[in-house]
This record gives sequence, structure tokens and C-alpha cells, in this order.
Amino acid sequence: MSGPLSGLRVVEFTHMVMGPACGLVLADLGADVIKVEPSPDGDNTRRLGGSGAGFFAIMNRNKRSMAVDMKSPEGLAATKRLLNTADVLVENFRPGALDKLGLSYEALRQENPRLIYASCKGFLPGPYEHRVALDEVVQMMGGLAYMTGPPGQPLRAGSSVNDIMGGMFAAIGILAAVQERHTTGKGKHVQSGLFENNVLLMSQHMAQFAISGKEAPPMSVRQVAWPIYDLFQTSDGSQTFVGVVTDTQWRLFCAEFHLPELAADSDLATKPQRVAARSRVLPIVAAALRQYDKAALMEKCERLGLPFAPITRPIELFDDPHLNASGGLVPVTLPNGAESKLPALPLSFDGQRPVQRSGLPTVGQHNAEIMAELDALLG
Repeated sequence: MSGPLSGLRVVEFTHMVMGPACGLVLADLGADVIKVEPSPDGDNTRRLGGSGAGFFAIMNRNKRSMAVDMKSPEGLAATKRLLNTADVLVENFRPGALDKLGLSYEALRQENPRLIYASCKGFLPGPYEHRVALDEVVQMMGGLAYMTGPPGQPLRAGSSVNDIMGGMFAAIGILAAVQERHTTGKGKHVQSGLFENNVLLMSQHMAQFAISGKEAPPMSVRQVAWPIYDLFQTSDGSQTFVGVVTDTQWRLFCAEFHLPELAADSDLATKPQRVAARSRVLPIVAAALRQYDKAALMEKCERLGLPFAPITRPIELFDDPHLNASGGLVPVTLPNGAESKLPALPLSFDGQRPVQRSGLPTVGQHNAEIMAELDALLG
């Protein structure tokens, strides 16, 4: 139950989402992640409100907290001792912030050549690397906001997608460097960029243009490639997404929902024909589906093997039966003392989800424990 990365020591200098997300992936997989926080108040993310109120709670389980004043000689010396025992350093502060403290990759590799130094930044090296970046910034400049909103109204996606994925890619880079270190015995400087992550998300639209010569419009007005791939109203006032994307599904769909006239229409025999006839077919399909409430419609679609989805708000996920039955939500004691449950990593190993070994640390909770370990390791 300790996890596949048990024995890997990670020292984390992070705040907000991107860096902590990288540490969370490693911690949930069993690494010993030590979060170094400024003394006495700790990571400012602990005190965020509004849309940032949940950042600390979701990204910092399974970590230990060491609170130090790195601007003091004693605090900096303790931090350097800790780094001499580390396999990995993760940071997501402004470029040069750790360098000023003598904690650059070049400086630390002299003392610990096996150290893997992971920097989670707004941009990878290049003309933009010194700009300040946020998820919102790179969504706007990287095409995601354009593709998400309606024409003329760019809209950020409804989650910190680049921060979370950027942290995930940093973790992937770290694991690749750990594997390489088995051969070389040396660490490496790994960098992950928010902007570059966002550009990867846009790669399908870039490739579409390269292949077809046609620019992809925003998703809200895109040309759908499937005959039935839409939201439908149900009799109880809900909405349900339903997809009918193959010829086999079309025949089953028409039979189950009593649409013999559509099944018999020779102009609807193939998928391209049905795509071309969407404007004619969709009102008929919508009227048929409106006869069912949401539960009945989903039951039919599941039985037929059709793609379907209810329109769910984030707060409804707390009660999702699949998440609760499969270990997809882990218990957590929030900073205010309330008990809740939050999403686990979307992974399983031999059918088992990564476990929560420890909850959210308080500021400096593990100082004495970590210092005793350093004394034992380093003398």
C-alpha cells in the first residue's frame, strides 16, 4: 500500500496548482514528498478564497510539511541539508527566485549530482520565458479560450486544465529522468510549460487545418462529424447528451425509440447521408427522446450501448455511485476541520486505486521528524 514510488524523496517548493499538482501525482504514487513552506504562516495558497479556496485541499494530501525561513542563514542551511538527501526537487516560482538563494540547478548539482530538478513554469526557454503566466493567460494566447467560447467571446475552460496537466507532464518528465538515472547515475533539469501544454491541447485543431486547409471554428459552432451527437431535452426538464455514431447503433436506436420511418429512409442509410440530413432528422429525434425522463432515457441508452451522459454539476460528483464504489473519492479533513471527500488520481494498479496515506499537513507539522531523519542520514 506504500505505492510504486516508495523510497523516492521529493522536495517541493511550490504554491497554487501547477507545482503542487506535480507533487500530488508523485505523493499519491508513494513518493515521500516534503513540502517546504515559508515560516511561520506557510504557503499562501492555504489562505486563498473564492475560486482558489479548494486549491490547497486537493493538491497537498500525502505530503509532509517543513516550515523554514530560507532568508535566514539557519533556514537556508537546513534546506540545503534536506536537498542533499533528495532525489527530486520540484519548484514553480518565478524564474530566478530560487537562484537568488543559491538553490539553482547548477549550484545544487555540485553537491547532489543525482538530483532531478523539475521546474514548472509558464513558458519553456524561449522569447516568452520571462513573462508571468497564469492558466487564464495561456488559455487566451494558446487558442483554448477561442475554441471554448462562442464566436467573438473567448471563454476560459471551466477548470485549471493547464496547471493540472502541466504538473502532470512535469511528473512524467521526472519519472523519465529517474529511469535514465539508473543508467547514467546523474540527474537532469526537467522543465514543464503552461503555454506549451495548452498548445498540445490545440494540436488536433492545428493538425485539422494542416490536413484540410480549413480552420476549425469554436466548438460551440463546429461542424459535427456524427449524425446524432447532441443534447436533448427530457420530459422532466433535464438535458442528456446522446450519441449515435455507427450504422449498427443507428438501426438499434431507430428500433428502440420507435422511428421506423427513419430506419426505412434510403437517404439515411449511411453515416455521411445522416450527417448531411441532420437539420431534417434532429427535430424528429428530439421529439422522440422528449417522451422519456432522464432516468428512463439513460437506461435505454446504457442497455443499447449508446454513448450518453447526464449534464452534471461538480457538486453532484460527491454522490456519484461509480466514484463512491470504485475508490474514486478519498476522505479528507479540510483545513477548517470539516470532513469531505475529493477525487483520487485517475489510475489503478491491479484494480486498486492509490490510497491516501496521510491527510493535509499543517504548517511545519513534520519539522522535528524531518530534522531527526537528516541527523540520522547526514550526521
